[in-house]
Amino acid sequence: MQEKRKLTAALIYERFCYGCGDFGCNIIYTAMSAFLLFYYTDYAGVSAAAVGTIMLISRVFDGLSDLVMGVIVDRTRSKYGKARVWLLRCCVPFALSGILLFSVPVSWSDGAKLVYVFITYNLTSTVVYTAINVPYSSLNALMTQDPYERSVLSIFRNLLATAGTLLINIATLPLVEYFGDNPLAWTKTFAVFGILAVIAFLLTFFGTKERVRAVADLTGTAVKLPFIDGLKSLFANKYWIMMASVLALFFLYYAINGGSTVYYAQEILGDRDLVGTINGIYNAIQIAAMFFIAMLVKRYGKRNVFCIGLVLVTIGLLILEFGQGSQASIIISSIVRGIGNACGGATMWAMVSDTIDYGEWKTGHRTEGLVNSACSFGYKIGNGIGSALLGIIIELGGYVGGAAVQSSSALFSIRLCFTWIPIGLFAACGAILFFYHLDKEFSGIISDLHSRAAKAEKQARS
Repeated sequence: MQEKRKLTAALIYERFCYGCGDFGCNIIYTAMSAFLLFYYTDYAGVSAAAVGTIMLISRVFDGLSDLVMGVIVDRTRSKYGKARVWLLRCCVPFALSGILLFSVPVSWSDGAKLVYVFITYNLTSTVVYTAINVPYSSLNALMTQDPYERSVLSIFRNLLATAGTLLINIATLPLVEYFGDNPLAWTKTFAVFGILAVIAFLLTFFGTKERVRAVADLTGTAVKLPFIDGLKSLFANKYWIMMASVLALFFLYYAINGGSTVYYAQEILGDRDLVGTINGIYNAIQIAAMFFIAMLVKRYGKRNVFCIGLVLVTIGLLILEFGQGSQASIIISSIVRGIGNACGGATMWAMVSDTIDYGEWKTGHRTEGLVNSACSFGYKIGNGIGSALLGIIIELGGYVGGAAVQSSSALFSIRLCFTWIPIGLFAACGAILFFYHLDKEFSGIISDLHSRAAKAEKQARS
């Protein structure tokens, strides 16, 4: 459990390589959040409501697969560690599944298309994305126990994740147009992105090390924790419950807001190409702001910085909503939202890692895989609900893909998804985090864990 040393002498390189893992993950995650529904409705000719229902149902399977993968990670013993080995095993299947996701056979019947969507969506999200993302999410807690270093790693993770998001948001539509602006163009575009994802995952695999071990591993008393006992340990961890809930709400926001951005730009602002402008500024500012988040975390703590981010994103959404589509409102909104999202993205994963140490201190069981997989379960359910809500709400609003003019109810449904539902979700996150006090308690918990480890090692030697 004790950390034998800090990160390697090549500190910046290892942090960068760690962040590359989320660059790779975000290639598919952002594509699914921002463009998949648009691709289905406007290129593959699939019903938005039907796709939304498939996404929601699939997220249940997806969440269950997360829990299974968490147990697998906790029980993995290889020369590469518990988590890194899965990045090596799954990087190529990850790229191939992303290509299949954007390869719906447009000549098929509506029913056959829905079957294809169901199979490829679950292959990508339930199986392959889970098999690579759960181990990657566990890696932070296995690299270091220093709370500040975890925050810095999370900042690098979010920096590179944002770079992946920026790439997808800026390059997807131009690449689709370059390849012919037809259904096959989407397949070619994600073949290019898939190659980049494989390179990113290999950088993470070769450039990072796992160093943190549980007390039981150090003393040779480790046993395979039964799944039910692992779940009991999770639900005895109040801070894990809080973070799992916050992640579910936060990724619900990501799904419903991110997925509606292309509709908002096209129908509310009147220009689909503004997606690149909005997200380009937003992500560029988010990357720049990351370099200052570590100072804020050191001074105010992770929870408070996260809450500041929620407030800033809310302000940014309101600026765009009431800015009447002016260029100034688009730019200012994107800047404010970028700073706000940097606050949340840079802190949330470090907060999850901190709950692992709290859980070991509270229950005696250290379960990086199960903690991260259960959080993944929560945020994927949130993401699935968000994707389903987006499809269902715009369908109920009367949105017609490819129509020259949309009805007032369709426009209202887009505004609801882009602005007002996210603001409600942020209020709920803030209410939960009001009870989160782990930042103040963490140093004492780590000190106690180190004392236990030293005592256990001494007893094992005697």
